[in-house]
Amino acid sequence: MDDLSLPSATVITGAAGWLGRALVHHLAGETGEHPRGGTVRALVLDQAEADAVHAISDRVETVIGSVTDPTSLERLLVGLPADTDVIHTAGIIHPAKVSDFFAVNATGTANVAATVHRAGVRRLVHVSSNSPFGTNPSEADTFRAHEPYNPYLGYGESKMQGELAVLDHVSLGLDAVIVRPPWFYGPLQPPRQTTFFRLVRGGKFPKFGAGNQRRSMVYVDNLVQGIVRAELTPGPSGRAYWIADERAYTVNEIIETVGRALTDEGYDVKPGAMALPVIAGRIAERADRIIQGTGRYQQQLHVMGEMAHTIACDISAAQAELAYQPQIALYEGMRRSIQWCRREGLAL
Repeated sequence: MDDLSLPSATVITGAAGWLGRALVHHLAGETGEHPRGGTVRALVLDQAEADAVHAISDRVETVIGSVTDPTSLERLLVGLPADTDVIHTAGIIHPAKVSDFFAVNATGTANVAATVHRAGVRRLVHVSSNSPFGTNPSEADTFRAHEPYNPYLGYGESKMQGELAVLDHVSLGLDAVIVRPPWFYGPLQPPRQTTFFRLVRGGKFPKFGAGNQRRSMVYVDNLVQGIVRAELTPGPSGRAYWIADERAYTVNEIIETVGRALTDEGYDVKPGAMALPVIAGRIAERADRIIQGTGRYQQQLHVMGEMAHTIACDISAAQAELAYQPQIALYEGMRRSIQWCRREGLAL
């Protein structure tokens, strides 16, 4: 089946975020891998974010606003043609308060779905997460194309609500597809990913038990490819796809591969990891639940609890239906990430 033609206009929410900037680069930058003409318009929170987007491509139109403000979403779509595609990446992962999850990821996504539906855009691509499906019940298990919702704490619940809001509008006629990336990595990374490199380099990255938990990951360029394939591949509205690297990696493999990439980029690396019993991860997870129950959120505790689990997904549906073919595996992706950190002057 032939791809859809490129839209006359492309809108990106969350355009100054990690994924949003990668999309701006690939769709509107001079060296992007998925170039397109026409209008590219970006939703940003403030002038500083607008400047960050313009630093990647000065042809992108920016609109200052928020997915939590329906009025600004109306402004975002003013004057755009009917063959406009919207890529919704705006979200919050590590907030100060649990309520922020729901304001942005749930209500914000519902606002986007309602606004683009009224505007009659060609297609909405909603970027979700693995978290609405929780963690795999065993190290050997892999999430298939269709799984029941089993959200992991506040973030997972809010992302599930966002998906359900999109699907509600699909039932009323909106053309929308959902992509579900797991842990992604690559250039333009936020500070938490730089901390990850430092922990691996110092032999302090936490490993629970034998380290055989499996994690699906996705290099950011692979993720952009998957999003674009979901946007441009004709198919039924409401479909959802896991977008990840070719296979899941064990925690041991992640630590070894990142250490090897750092070494090959000229950094001294202390072998090994911070070995912890699995029960320590379960205690962290329990404490995370208690703290989130009070309305607060603690990033380090949350990450510790989640790292003791397997989160692995099967990308075969995206490969078969979208012709998605991830090009960059873990070692090469991590080397590119490290090289980007060096160019940015970030200490690893």
